[in-house]
Amino acid sequence: MSYKSIGVSMALEASNRACLTAAIEIAERFDARVIGMAGTIMPAPLYFTDGQYGEELFKREEVQLRARLASAEEEFRNVVGCRIKQIEWRADLQIAKDFIPAQARSVDLVIVAAQPETDADPYSSTSPSDLVMETGRPILVVPPSTTWFDPRRILVAWKDTRESRRAILDALPFLQRAEDVIVVEVCPAADEQAASERVKDVSAWLLKHGVTASTTTVTEVNAPDDLEALASDMNAGLIVAGAYGHSRLRQWVLGGVTRQFVTRPSRCVLLSR
Repeated sequence: MSYKSIGVSMALEASNRACLTAAIEIAERFDARVIGMAGTIMPAPLYFTDGQYGEELFKREEVQLRARLASAEEEFRNVVGCRIKQIEWRADLQIAKDFIPAQARSVDLVIVAAQPETDADPYSSTSPSDLVMETGRPILVVPPSTTWFDPRRILVAWKDTRESRRAILDALPFLQRAEDVIVVEVCPAADEQAASERVKDVSAWLLKHGVTASTTTVTEVNAPDDLEALASDMNAGLIVAGAYGHSRLRQWVLGGVTRQFVTRPSRCVLLSR
């Protein structure tokens, strides 16, 4: 198993350096293609007009939108093209949260910048929560401060669910190349013995795939903080976790751990659902 096609969800009017850096390093590691993806549409007008003035207004707005897409393409090609031979650019005047998940049909992994919920632009950006819930692909969430992608030490945040089982399978290419892997389950004190058996099962499964992993359980106090403390202790460069959420009023309501991972992670996180 390998990653042979990497997608990058490009932000407009913001630097994509962290995501592009991660994409380059992954593509070099797996000899993969990198696809830059961006979409945007004109915001709904605050007032209505018609006739020649309305047509001119629409044309001016379209020119500006295409210029923003062209600027993102230039950044993508300048940063990625100098190191990766197989690159491709895909962009359109479509709402990003629809366009980018559709393009995920062509990739094995989608890279996106972590994004506070209040920073989302519904017309030209797609949030990590939208991507992880709608693409059907693993999502690598990258903090904006990332200067290099270091998956040598990986923490697997285990929970005995479909989402965790999907995530650890999707992360196998990274896990198989890691130097240090730990599988951890954060659980209530009363469930610690059963949790210990579960993570041992996961470790045994990983060993069948060439991954040597240690295991531990942690009595839950605050799950996001518990996982962060463990990741810091081992100096993990990557966390692997299942993503949890449900749809309400056409928006995704995320679980507490997932919400922290997509809005303010301290390190790269691979999420699957």
